[in-house]
Amino acid sequence: MAMEMEMELSILLLALVIFVALRSKPKPRSGGAKDQLPPGSFGWPIMGETLEFLFGSPESFVFSRMRKYSPHIFKTKIMGEETVVLCGPEGHKFLFSNEQKLFTAFRPHTTQKLFRSYQSSSATAVPVQIAREEETKVLRSPGFLKPEALVRYLGKMDSITQQQMKKYWENRDQVKAFTLSKTLTLTLACRFFLGIDEPERISRLVSYFDDITVGMHSLRLDFPGTAFYKANKAAEAIRRELKEVIREKKAAMVRGAAMQDVLCHMIVATDEGGKFMAETEIADKIMGLLVAGYSTVATAMTFFMKYVGERPEIYAKILAEQLEVEGGKKEGEVLEWEDIQRMKYSWNVVYEVMRLTPAIQGTFRVALSDFTYAGYTVPKGWKIYWTVGTANKNPQYFPEPERFEPSRHGESNKLPPFTFVPFGGGPRMCPGKEYARLVILTFVHNVVKRFRWEVVNPKEKIVCHMMPKPANDLPIRLTPRNP
Repeated sequence: MAMEMEMELSILLLALVIFVALRSKPKPRSGGAKDQLPPGSFGWPIMGETLEFLFGSPESFVFSRMRKYSPHIFKTKIMGEETVVLCGPEGHKFLFSNEQKLFTAFRPHTTQKLFRSYQSSSATAVPVQIAREEETKVLRSPGFLKPEALVRYLGKMDSITQQQMKKYWENRDQVKAFTLSKTLTLTLACRFFLGIDEPERISRLVSYFDDITVGMHSLRLDFPGTAFYKANKAAEAIRRELKEVIREKKAAMVRGAAMQDVLCHMIVATDEGGKFMAETEIADKIMGLLVAGYSTVATAMTFFMKYVGERPEIYAKILAEQLEVEGGKKEGEVLEWEDIQRMKYSWNVVYEVMRLTPAIQGTFRVALSDFTYAGYTVPKGWKIYWTVGTANKNPQYFPEPERFEPSRHGESNKLPPFTFVPFGGGPRMCPGKEYARLVILTFVHNVVKRFRWEVVNPKEKIVCHMMPKPANDLPIRLTPRNP
């Protein structure tokens, strides 16, 4: 109900904005000759096609325009920006091949506001795309997300997952899969990125992160009742908590504590002038990492529970694989790297989950210069919306695209290059891909060997905004599996 009220308030305000816009003088459009621009529509003055993009389904928004204008490229105006959408495997390849040449990262203004509070008072604020590159460099430099580093963390990841199963899943007839998946992924992300393992402290943060994931892709309307207002308040609360964690971490490091997490390395990181990051800047960057390591992974795990819960024959194959992994271990032994490598069918199932329901619909880039693609010219400064799903349901690559079929991703079924790219590609491929794989497969191992389950309402509505979610958090009935 609260979400519906927020949407109604937002739409009412938008109606007023559009009414005023229709009476104002149109803003001249940038770009070259009209016939060189990609086909498409800028929609309403000022607001463009933002209403359809945000309050409908981004996937439907893109596919309807691919049919109407071009399966390769079309123009639109969303979130206040003149934008082109690159589609299909050719679009994926063109984007990945030209990162930092023709394109660089761009975050919508709402996201910039939520995660860049430390720049708001600076007259010389670092451009968002540069700050993002520095953030990624800090994350990559100690090698936290490389397989050799993750191997050391896998045992702890398995132990935490087992603890969560015992505390929240076992001895319950029914649970909400999305709720518990979020609790697990946030616990793991806090342990990995912050080095904290305090369940009560972490549980207080869950609702705040939910508000942020909604507000990241909303209109920048900052008054009570709007999604962005709630996200701003949530970001402030998380920022306060993270600053406290940073101070505790600094004190522990002074006492000689080992640097075993990302936060420690951000605290000691310096720029070229030898200057340390401010606590607010560290808090904002860590908050961004936690959002990335929390919501998308939880979404993939939740839809795994949905699709597998509706398909007993697929569950049986996953169970057989996981019992084979379990059979090679002694009582009480945690998962090891070699165990994860044996979970090939389980990972194919997860891939099929991500094909049907991508955990995030898309991301943005900005054009560094004019460029030509598919016979059309895109002007410098325009935004590029890249969406992972424009090939996912194309029957040319995936026959019967709505059918759930993990064998599509088997070694004997080679897909054309750039057809299926759930983690992106090129220089900006998701740095957390391997981390996500370990979290998800550790979860799959532990939930399958403990339970059988069924989805309470197979027709539960999926709310398809930028990050899809089951409307009621996917209630499932659990049955303990007999050994």
